[in-house]
Amino acid sequence: MATWSRSTRILDGFASAWCVETEKSNILRQSNRDELYRPDGLSKQTGSPYSRDHKPQALPTHRIIRNRELSRMKRGTLFVVSAPSGAGKTSLVRELRARVAGFTVSVSHTTRAQRPGEQHGQDYFFIERAEFERMVADSAFLEYARVFDNYYGTARETVATALAEGKDVMLEIDWQGARQIKAQIPACLSIFVLPPSRQTLAQRLHGRGQDDSETIARRMRDAISEMSHYAEYDYLIVNDDFETALEEMCSIVIASRLKTERQAETLGRLIHSLLE
Repeated sequence: MATWSRSTRILDGFASAWCVETEKSNILRQSNRDELYRPDGLSKQTGSPYSRDHKPQALPTHRIIRNRELSRMKRGTLFVVSAPSGAGKTSLVRELRARVAGFTVSVSHTTRAQRPGEQHGQDYFFIERAEFERMVADSAFLEYARVFDNYYGTARETVATALAEGKDVMLEIDWQGARQIKAQIPACLSIFVLPPSRQTLAQRLHGRGQDDSETIARRMRDAISEMSHYAEYDYLIVNDDFETALEEMCSIVIASRLKTERQAETLGRLIHSLLE
């Protein structure tokens, strides 16, 4: 799959209109913009593939300055949501997308087997491990990690294109992926969803009817490890009552859209007319 390179061409089209000012006000002239510095803040990863301790290269401390034309462009916000299996993350995100306009959910690539009822390209892009490794070598992933003996990754092209179109993007990833995203894009907003109790979590896993008892026991053990990273997130939601949890998640998204910086882009003409 070589479509990821289209994102690079899209971003390169924007890059010529950007400049980077260091703290000493020196202009960084990028001879190879595609490698490290991108106008949307997405950097290529370096390091050993498939490592749980993988630490993607952080962006240098530079201030991105847009010219007048780009300052009028509305850019989307990147959201990251994580939760242990059975906490209801996927159901919340699905309903959020149905209720809140201007939202897109990034579909991850995975090497795990396709489950009954899942659709390729809608739930996941199901690919072979060799293809996944090729995409890692091509730096096609914004983040990737090993979960339950399988690999999952977020395609850079999907995120970059949607953000450039002014859409908000939601990533459903585990704490490993969330940490990688935060390192590359500190401005992203992260949400962690907790179950109301371990007993409820176990009941939900059994109720799904997708896994045997041994797999469920393993998921419960891994859930404790996953939940221990809750403090690394910006927002914390307990999915006890689904509607309440959904309202809280919607509130986070709406509040982010009302931030002054984003509203200034959206309401630029109005603000100009009020102040001129």
